[in-house]
Amino acid sequence: MEITKFSIPEIIFGRGALKYAGLCAKRLGAEKPMVVSDPGLHECGWVSHLLEVLAGEGLEWCYFEDVVSNPRDTQVAHGALFYAEHKADVIIALGGGSPMDAAKGIAVVASNGGSIQDYEGANRIHRPLPPMVFLPSTAGSGSDISQFAIITDTRRRLKMTIVSRTLVPNISIIDPNVLTTKPRYLVLAAAVDALAHAIESYVSIIASPFTELQSLKAIEMISIHLPRAAQEPTLEILESLSIASTAAGMAFSNASLGADHALAHSLGGMFDILHGEVHSVLLPAVMRFNMDAALPKMAQIGKILIGKNLRSERQTAQAGIEALEHLFASLGMKQCLRDLVPEPSHLPQLCRMAAQDACLLTNPRPAKWDDLLAICEEAW
Repeated sequence: MEITKFSIPEIIFGRGALKYAGLCAKRLGAEKPMVVSDPGLHECGWVSHLLEVLAGEGLEWCYFEDVVSNPRDTQVAHGALFYAEHKADVIIALGGGSPMDAAKGIAVVASNGGSIQDYEGANRIHRPLPPMVFLPSTAGSGSDISQFAIITDTRRRLKMTIVSRTLVPNISIIDPNVLTTKPRYLVLAAAVDALAHAIESYVSIIASPFTELQSLKAIEMISIHLPRAAQEPTLEILESLSIASTAAGMAFSNASLGADHALAHSLGGMFDILHGEVHSVLLPAVMRFNMDAALPKMAQIGKILIGKNLRSERQTAQAGIEALEHLFASLGMKQCLRDLVPEPSHLPQLCRMAAQDACLLTNPRPAKWDDLLAICEEAW
């Protein structure tokens, strides 16, 4: 086996784990942490709860909530100035992928200077980041585990992918209780995102035995608990989805992703679409595109999704994709690209941007922009 590496943060998992946020921040040297979250979590009461935890540990804090879905470069710049003006020392992010990715961008610019565009791509961050403690509020994005940050460039209308080992938070505190206030459609969208992470990382050209184990476990758990979450998202089910999302995050952080996420990033940048809504549309078409390049693995995914092997690997893989489409339909998820993109005339530009995305480098089948266009036309 070739030499491989596997990077993850320290993970604290369990119901009520949020109460350790202050202790963890202090252990990292915090005297004045900067809390990054969003208005929705403030309204739900989780931000106030977190600030009470920090105050209980004698910590002074500053709070930054200028974050929206698909976080912008302008918000990162604002946050970096906020961090410097308040003389903060540790960054604590509470939220889904948007607050956590925004927090990563803020940490990069606050410690390395310049603009977030300077760090687009892989391994372009050269100075250490402030210590980071992340508390995910969704079971899906994996940003609390991963080496990735996705930030929207507002001028170019695209999502920049930034990849660096320094973006892995020091500590991830995963408290399934935080998921209980999420609307059901966001729970489902996040879980579909985690499923896409697991599937794409499993067939990635840089997957390893360490990532494959996590990918397969995540696919198995999500396929079981996602339909149950659609019916009644109990705390037990949300806890299981949190475990699966964490496993998928471990996998894709180290094995990367593929064409589905490359296209999803372009869609989000151009049309400000909820990230979790994209995968039910594109993932089946991407899996069909990749089938010949990763047939044994696609068959393994199919076996998990349908519960058995058919007469051939191809039949099993195809049945798995069909089962996935049936699952998305039963959840009421979007299944046609026309539901997300206003006109098909946008597709060539969308695919040309996606062809430059770092995630495409690890897709099992090489793809140029016209290959991506064929995928989009199939999904249209």
